[in-house]
Amino acid sequence: MEATKTRVNVWSGPRNISTAIMYSFAQRQDTVVYDEPLYGYYLKSTNADAYHPGAQKVLSEMETDGNKVISMMEGEHGKPIAFFKQMTHHLHSIDKGFMKGMVNVILTRDPNEMLPSFAKEIENPTMTDVGYKAHLDLIEYFKSEGMEYVVLDSKRVLESPEVILDKLCKSLNIPFDLSMLSWEPGPIPEDGSWAEFWYASVHKSSGFMEYKSKNTPFPNRLKPLLEECLPVYNELKSLAI
Repeated sequence: MEATKTRVNVWSGPRNISTAIMYSFAQRQDTVVYDEPLYGYYLKSTNADAYHPGAQKVLSEMETDGNKVISMMEGEHGKPIAFFKQMTHHLHSIDKGFMKGMVNVILTRDPNEMLPSFAKEIENPTMTDVGYKAHLDLIEYFKSEGMEYVVLDSKRVLESPEVILDKLCKSLNIPFDLSMLSWEPGPIPEDGSWAEFWYASVHKSSGFMEYKSKNTPFPNRLKPLLEECLPVYNELKSLAI
């Protein structure tokens, strides 16, 4: 078994191309990927199981003890790189100390585009559900501990995937691999059981889709949440590579 040298957390909000980035890293021969390992813990520790589609299946299949999940992430994975696709809100009450031994990436997206997409599955999302404030809290933690971090903006990734992924790999101290730019359509074995509710567009894709701006009217019911999210997003965007 080859020792794992690099453990990468991508801390995302929902509907932020995090699955496409997981698929991208899954193409690397030197990398093993994990899909939202803290999801079961999050569902068990909150009331989110009441409104997340497929929650009971997730709870029946996944480890729900957060400490055990962290021990798994800190262990060996048989390849030099272990990639963990994470949702920032899954950190509910977890000690962030484990991140010090890992490389941490924050992935954000314009809430004008993210909120309507997310609300198709979660009817009345809150700031806790969408993770923008949690991203800023993470950055404050990284700064307080003197930890390096990387911020990605979904739009920039879609506009220039090779350029941004090359920059990301340099930040992670790993070589860029052209295989990260494409994949076969369909699911991958690492998909969580929730893929049937959330991954349809990725399963139809063979690479990062061309960025297209949204031109549908923004739902009035989401505008108060949008006003909360925009200042935080703008701050995150200013830090993105």
